[in-house]
Formats: sequence, structure tokens, C-alpha cells
Amino acid sequence: MSPHRLIPQDSDDKIFLTGATSHAKENGFVDGIHDQDSDKAIHENMYEPPIKATDDHLVEFSEAMRTVAKALRRAAEAKAAAQVEAAEWKRKYELERASNLRNSHEGATFEGSLCNSGEGRLNNSCDVTKVDNPSIEQSERCCRKHGICSHEILQDEATNTNYKFAGRKVTRKASFRLSWGCNGYNSGQQKHEVVSFERGDITTAERSSKQILLKWETHPQTVLILTKPNSNSVRILCAEMVRWLKNHKKIDVFVEPRVRTELSKEASCFEFVQTWENDEEIKHLHSKVDLVVTLGGDGTVLWAASLFKGPVPPLVPFSLGSLGFMTPFQSENYRDCLDMILKGPFSITLRHRLQCHVIREAAKDELDTEEPILVLNEVTIDRGMSSYLTFLECYCDSSFVTCVQGDGLILSTTSGSTAYSLAAGGSMVHPQVPGILFTPICPHSLSFRPLIFPEYVTLRVQVPFNSRGHAWASFDGKGRKQLAPGDALICSMATWPVPTACLVDSTNDFLRSIHEGLHWNLRKSQSFDGPRDG
Repeated sequence: MSPHRLIPQDSDDKIFLTGATSHAKENGFVDGIHDQDSDKAIHENMYEPPIKATDDHLVEFSEAMRTVAKALRRAAEAKAAAQVEAAEWKRKYELERASNLRNSHEGATFEGSLCNSGEGRLNNSCDVTKVDNPSIEQSERCCRKHGICSHEILQDEATNTNYKFAGRKVTRKASFRLSWGCNGYNSGQQKHEVVSFERGDITTAERSSKQILLKWETHPQTVLILTKPNSNSVRILCAEMVRWLKNHKKIDVFVEPRVRTELSKEASCFEFVQTWENDEEIKHLHSKVDLVVTLGGDGTVLWAASLFKGPVPPLVPFSLGSLGFMTPFQSENYRDCLDMILKGPFSITLRHRLQCHVIREAAKDELDTEEPILVLNEVTIDRGMSSYLTFLECYCDSSFVTCVQGDGLILSTTSGSTAYSLAAGGSMVHPQVPGILFTPICPHSLSFRPLIFPEYVTLRVQVPFNSRGHAWASFDGKGRKQLAPGDALICSMATWPVPTACLVDSTNDFLRSIHEGLHWNLRKSQSFDGPRDG
């Protein structure tokens, strides 16, 4: 048997060696190795046992390559999902931008957009032009670096629209930037993610322990003042504040039509005050106002939030009512407070709102809904005038939650946790905690305790067909709607929160409100001269 037949088929290196030796002998080359020595070397290499250590290294290497392949596949899947999500957001952005452009063109033919002091009405020209302002261009270039800038939201509408107020052109809305700070100091960067994943460890982002700060990039130029009605003290303070803002701060002032009529009757010097005339002008109010000032209680803050169906300008609430959970500023010091706000930076609380849709049983699909309603406190579903218990079926996304039998149900924001939800047995929650409170009203079951859902879920409350009576839904205590069997109410977190200015910071203002407004955990101290441990 020749040596070539004993060599395995996969020993390519040995075949090459044998063939090379034979080829050398055929051509007469002598390299110092005799034929017998060559055959002996071949047999030794051929019958040498395999090295086990090499096999172990190959197995380990193949496992490592398999792990890398899994990681690459997961990264590709995540990238594909992110691209799909980005495409969806881009599509929504394009639709919203097209809607804004269409509304601006419609507003170009709209006569009498705002009420002027001397003429009564003004022409609103919405020519699509570009604002040539080096300071604005410079501020736009700094966007998306260290915070959330207002240019990202307002640049499409504000740069393409010129409004005429009081016989002159009003410049672009004041821009601002949001950043995360700690103990009143700016951290210098914005954290977009809630959690982070690095080297196999999951950690929460830094923003969970930071206070949000607002810093003006351009000086505010327009202030909207909303007041509590039927109050002489509020009317006097409003007139004084309007005069001070105009004469000392050179700021344009907007008020409600009712307030403008009151100011015009009081003195002719208030002819510069501007207002609106219809609901169509209110829809574009956020693009004209830099700051909102409320004079009243929490009800005035709710009214101010209800005026804005989209973005809400920063809101400065002054306490002039009986309830002050959301009004930390005192009216006696309004000049110092507004000086601090106009100068900036200042802390804000992003108060989340709920977006509610009513779907009737006769609707063709869930897209066929009534106009959405935004609430800052809560939406309440109760039995109204009926003597029967409310019967409701509740779902969270696609999961069944429970059936509610009792007086009703409250779906509340965390800002509204100290309102109706608290009276019904719900928990008090910090207003910047993003969540939806699920609180029953006098449930028929004693084991029915309140829940708190995360902010990203969608809640569906439906009146079943076998319900004995109708239900009624009210939104921040008003706008009641009847829900017949088969009707449903869908609630989710709204896109646009209500940014309210803080006197100190969000936590300090919240604790002060529950201490002063609710007298939380207020009791007489225990006597020190009683029994003690030995």
C-alpha cells in the first residue's frame, strides 16, 4: 500500500508535502533529505494524534462568532424598527406642517383677525415670507445641541407668518430653551432617553432627578393676561399690571374680550390692549403669545389651559382665589415675580394633560370620533340622574382591566391628583410624574382600590349594552356628555403639556401646596413630658 492511500482526504497540507517531494525527485532536485527520511516523516505526521487544545479553541471561537452574529442581528432589527418609527413621525410631521400652511393661507383671506383699540378690528395678513433676523438665525443654529428649543416647534409657523397688531408688524415669538437642572442649576445638557443600556447594565437616565429650567433666547414681547371674573380686586390688579407691562417693560398685552371691555370703560389709556373675536383666532393664539399670566385660583389655570388645544406658552399663575395648588405666586409681589420670569432662567413644571375622545355606538370605526377634549385635572364618568349603579367596562390598551360598578370612575392626571381623585380615595402624586390615575367613585366592591397607569397607555371606558342606564362624562368639571350603551370614551396622554412657572422648584411648590392647601399631616405635637423608654 502506497503512502498516498493512507493519507486522509482532508489532510491537504500532508498531500501537498508528499506531492512536492515526488515532484522534486522527478526533476532531479536534491534538498538534503533522503527518500527514506521523507517517508518516515510522512508516516510520523500521518499517525500523530490530534491536538485537543486546538479543537477547544475552535469551539470557543465559533461560540464567540455566534454571539457576535446574534448581537448584529438584534442591532439590525432595532435599526429597522427605529427607521419605521422615524418614517411614521416624519409622516405625521408633514401632515401637521401641511395643515399649518393650509390654515395660514386661509387666514390670509380672513378680515378682522384681531380687535384693535381704535379701529375695533384689524386686517390679518398671512403672507408667507422669511424673517431676516441674524439673532434668530444664530439661535436656530444652536438648536438640538443642549436642550429642547422652541424653534423646533415654532419655526415652520412663526417664520412664515407676519401678523399686524396695533397698526404695526409684530416680530417673531420669543424663543426659549428647556434644559435639566439640579437644585436650580443648569446641567448643560438634555437627556432624551428614560433608561439607558450600556455594557449589560440597565440604568435610569439622569432626568429622573433633575428640575426642568426654561431660559429665554430672545426677550418676550407679548403677554396674555387671563383673570377670574366678577372680582373687584382682580380687576384692579389687572389694570395695574397691564399699565406696568406696557409702560415699564414695553410689552404688548392680550386680554379676553370681556376684560378689554372693562378696561376700555375704566379709562381711554387702555386702547392699546389687544384681544380676539372668535374661536378661529383662539386656535392661533399660541403663535402670538410668549407668556400667559393668570390672576385667580386653580379654576383660572384650568380655563387658561382649555384655551390652547395645541402648544401652550409658559404660564405664570398668581394666587387670587380660594384654592392654590397650582398658583404659587403671590399677587402682592407681581412686579418682582414678573421681573424674574421675564429675565429667566426659571424652573417650570410640565403638567401633563389627557386627550379624550368620545366614540358613539353608531360610528363606523374608531377613527370616527367627536372633537378631542383636553383636560388638565380629570375626566369623570358618573351615573348622573340615574338611580342605578354605573356599569362600565375598562380596558388598558388591548388588556381587560375590570368592570366598574358604583357611582362612577375618575381618570386623572397627576396634577389633578389633589382634586376630585383625592376626595374619592386616590393617592397624591407629584405633578411631574407621568402617569394616569384610575380612581373608582364609591365602588360596590370594597376590594376595588385605585390604580396608577404609566403615561404611554391608552385607556378605554365603554358602557356595555346590558347596562341599566346611561353614563355621563364631564371634563375638568364642565362640558358634560351623555354616554349611551355602546358608547366609549378613550383617554391617552396628550402631546402638549402645560408648562407652569415655579416659585422655587417643582417639588418645593408641590409640598407647599399640600401643606398649606390641605393641611396635610397637621396635628398637635406629642407632649415631651410623657412616659419614656427606660
